[in-house]
Amino acid sequence: MRPIPPELVYGFDAVIHLSGENVAGRWTEAKKKRIRDSRVLSTLNLSNALVNAVQQPKTFVCASAIGYYGNRGDEILTEDSPSGDGFLADVCREWEAATEPAAHVGICTVNLRTGLVLSREGGALKQMLLPFRLGLGGSIGDGGQWWSWIHIEDFVAAIHHILQNDAIKGAVNMTAPNAVTNIEFTQTLANTLKRPAILPIPAFAARMAFGEFADEGLLASARVQPTKLTARKFEFKFPGLEAALRALI
Repeated sequence: MRPIPPELVYGFDAVIHLSGENVAGRWTEAKKKRIRDSRVLSTLNLSNALVNAVQQPKTFVCASAIGYYGNRGDEILTEDSPSGDGFLADVCREWEAATEPAAHVGICTVNLRTGLVLSREGGALKQMLLPFRLGLGGSIGDGGQWWSWIHIEDFVAAIHHILQNDAIKGAVNMTAPNAVTNIEFTQTLANTLKRPAILPIPAFAARMAFGEFADEGLLASARVQPTKLTARKFEFKFPGLEAALRALI
């Protein structure tokens, strides 16, 4: 990826960077390189451009992901929790480190450790709707892994809240305050659609279909709490999964 001319980022109050290769799917070496480069290199290039801009922005908001924490079972994870193991955790550490040039020159820098964003327009929920509407949905593996999610409206509102609060900086967990297990998620989705959820996907089948992504994405457990947002009085419109899914479906 090419460096970004500083004059292209001149004169903005805030810069928000959310782009990156979709992590879903089987991870070939080429796919993993695209996942990393689309995040780390693009962020480093943008961060360096902001540093060298004649007029720097007040705030730099950059995506990250709860993949930073790795597979952590039932452990409750806050922004102060250490990073975990695995490819996604490695990428997230490098991704966040790529924003450091901007932070070092005094730009308020925020890393959005984002969970599963629920939206009608795309992402995991859109992919799940058809099989669940056909009554073909079910939990993945034993269903005990924690899925931390956020409604798209709360995601956008939280970014707006961050831009209005100079005290919020560094890592910010972008998840609703009530994570659920995979089996709770799938059952709630099925109930919302008034369909059964009786066709679970065994862990071995997920690994056969998706390889490494199955273990780090579908089967990984991250019970994340949005500690910084709640401490700064952000009010979630959809703190609970059932209401979030009903609003979307």
